[in-house]
Amino acid sequence: MTDEQGAQSSGAAGTKSVTDQMGRVITVPAHPQRVISLVPSQTELLFDLGLDDLIVGVTKFCIYPADKVREKRRVGGTKQLQLDAIHQLQPDLIIGNKEENCRDDILELAESYPVWMSDIMTLDDAIDMIRRVGEVVAKRDTANTLAHQIASSFSELPALARPLRVAYFIWRKPLMVAGANTFINDMLGRCGMANAFADRQRRYPEVSLEEVNAAGLDAILLSSEPYPFREKHRAAFTDQFPGTLVHLVDGEKMSWYGSRLRFAPSYMKDLIGRLQRRRHNSE
Repeated sequence: MTDEQGAQSSGAAGTKSVTDQMGRVITVPAHPQRVISLVPSQTELLFDLGLDDLIVGVTKFCIYPADKVREKRRVGGTKQLQLDAIHQLQPDLIIGNKEENCRDDILELAESYPVWMSDIMTLDDAIDMIRRVGEVVAKRDTANTLAHQIASSFSELPALARPLRVAYFIWRKPLMVAGANTFINDMLGRCGMANAFADRQRRYPEVSLEEVNAAGLDAILLSSEPYPFREKHRAAFTDQFPGTLVHLVDGEKMSWYGSRLRFAPSYMKDLIGRLQRRRHNSE
């Protein structure tokens, strides 16, 4: 009998103590029956773990899997939760994230419900989250298999002789980039890129055009989220920085830390290949 079968056979009775990624020890049902997810990437993970019928609430930004999330109750945005809607759903487990959700909302919800929080700044944190969430929702075997597949895929990414020096833009007005101690920064390093703004104190610092020009960049990466950079923005950056490669990147594959990580290594390998070819052709 697998761990999942054992959890299912025991029904909803019983509780267990677990520790979330913020170091909080919380008591959760042995087999949760009414789950609310407050983060898009973790919502997708829960569906991929097989909790389709147990998820009762998601945020308006939860878009995957599209055919399933549309059937679930919306409980506001990640940073503007509708607490009344959550109370109406009477969850027995809420899963959130330290960066994505507001502290005051989480503290208020934790007074009434078990709230398990992730805190993710590296790929290792993401893999740990997948394993821990699997334990919390009684899907340990499925989660461990998924985590192993993701870790193995990333380990196969080739190392570059010289990392590409890049800036990863997440916002336009004001110009903001991913800095140190961010999941994006770790992902850049995993695929052979050096973050030119990793020395800043803020995690998502504002930068000026002059600072970008002086950074000695091989490439400027414009993410599809949270700001939706498009081709017109790529063209504008290319005009502004004619000696630097400017590339639009899929923010979901570079910054989502749930089961979508399965698709990230192949995307990154292709991205690096494209940038290297463009750099070679421009020399």
